[in-house]
Amino acid sequence: MSASNDCGDGWKILLTLDSGVEISKRRSGSLHIFRSRCLLRSVSPQQFITVANAIDAAKQWDPDLVDARYIKDVEDNLSIIRLKFGENSKALFRKREFIVYERRESMEDGTVVVAVASLPKEIAAGLLPKPNNAIRGLLVQSGWVVEKLDDLNSCLVTYVLQLDPAGWLPKCFVNRLNTKLVMIIENLTKLVQTTPP
Repeated sequence: MSASNDCGDGWKILLTLDSGVEISKRRSGSLHIFRSRCLLRSVSPQQFITVANAIDAAKQWDPDLVDARYIKDVEDNLSIIRLKFGENSKALFRKREFIVYERRESMEDGTVVVAVASLPKEIAAGLLPKPNNAIRGLLVQSGWVVEKLDDLNSCLVTYVLQLDPAGWLPKCFVNRLNTKLVMIIENLTKLVQTTPP
């Protein structure tokens, strides 16, 4: 594991894990946007996205998640999802849920883009009323960009996240939470590499 400095493009590299996952951040308003990147060999973009979007398997790469389910498919490439973190989650996640939309696009060059963000509060409440014992967080922006490389069986995965967990938390805890979530890419990468194509 190593730490580094500014990339010159506004992203400050926080650390590079032994697995090759690079974690960086950039300021946006009062919070930071976090990014993780990883080169995956012998994994196609479609193989990665298939595992990343398998909502029933999400608990395998995010141990704090207690429930993830589709609420509604709006279009072939647009879904509404509920993500719930429960009683036994770490303090920053405890009893938080997110109602998000997920849009998936495949580009002509083989790049796959998945964008995720919270629905406006009123729309989320209309689709699924908020339980009294949960705090509904705000996923400002999140998503995957999976770029196909010249080597047909390799891809570059970039995950971006900006999140406000809602409820009062010191800003340093919110930023630590964001960093932890971005590091999920390491767990997901390990899962993809052990999943048959």
